[in-house]
Amino acid sequence: MSRTIEEIEGTRGELLRYRKHANGRGMVAVGASVDETATVETNAYVESRAQVGHHARIGAGSWIEAAAIIGPTAILGSNVHIGEGASIGVGAQIGSYSRVGANARIGDGAHVRGDSTIPADAIIGGRGGLARAA
Repeated sequence: MSRTIEEIEGTRGELLRYRKHANGRGMVAVGASVDETATVETNAYVESRAQVGHHARIGAGSWIEAAAIIGPTAILGSNVHIGEGASIGVGAQIGSYSRVGANARIGDGAHVRGDSTIPADAIIGGRGGLARAA
């Protein structure tokens, strides 16, 4: 029988607690909000205070830092890093191996090619305007 909560020691010695998400078995920190219809694939991590909207998809090996917002129906490829406080809009697509810096804003319906780097505090418009909270 598997454990409900996984505990991992962080880089600063703090104890981090995660649970496996039902869709995809990725790790969701205690204090994060991930919709039950979202998919968090294996070896993906969603940190505390992050939000993931309905039907969003987080690819394998991706890392969503604290307080980031992933909008409904957004799709993140494999090994994507979303920085602290960043916002990914409704239906946006982020290609595999991309990096989105802290507090960056990716608009609704925007497409970011794989292996891209979006700097901290950048604003990338989308088809429906700027990203907003899920």
